[in-house]
Amino acid sequence: MASSTFHPTTKQGHKAGESLERAKDATVGAVDKAKEAGASAFDKAKDAGSEAMDKVKDAGSDAFGKVKEAGAQALDRAREAAGSVGSMATETATNVGHRAEDLTAAAGHELREFGENMGKRAPHDGLTGRASQAVAETIKSSGEYIEHAKLSGMARDVEQVIKNHPIPALLVCLGVGYCVGRAMKD
Repeated sequence: MASSTFHPTTKQGHKAGESLERAKDATVGAVDKAKEAGASAFDKAKDAGSEAMDKVKDAGSDAFGKVKEAGAQALDRAREAAGSVGSMATETATNVGHRAEDLTAAAGHELREFGENMGKRAPHDGLTGRASQAVAETIKSSGEYIEHAKLSGMARDVEQVIKNHPIPALLVCLGVGYCVGRAMKD
């Protein structure tokens, strides 16, 4: 009976051994080629990832720059708007101040004229004449003061009186405050 087992000493066994060696070499070569291909693919993927990361960084940097620029523009516009509002408020306050000065001067003029008319119509003789003339002269001089000093001049004068006489000014303020408080309470 013939044996079908593999014997390396036989011609068939020798051929099979050579085939096995070639297969082994081919397998080792294929594995090496696969390793090289895998390494090459890994390097290419790594390079592509680096390029993609650089592009993302650049895009992010560009986007940040644009956002920063837009924020700066918005801040500039807000500053301009605030400046405009401030200018308008200053202008309005100035106009109101001028209007108050004009109204104060007009009231002083009317008061001065009232004092002059009172002096003309009031009696001149006797005790009542002297008293009425003194009242008329006081009203007239008060009107002249208000007409010429206006509101700003009166404020400066009051400030000067308070600086020169602080304790009496404080007592007057306390007295006026007490009277106003009592009036509001009742």
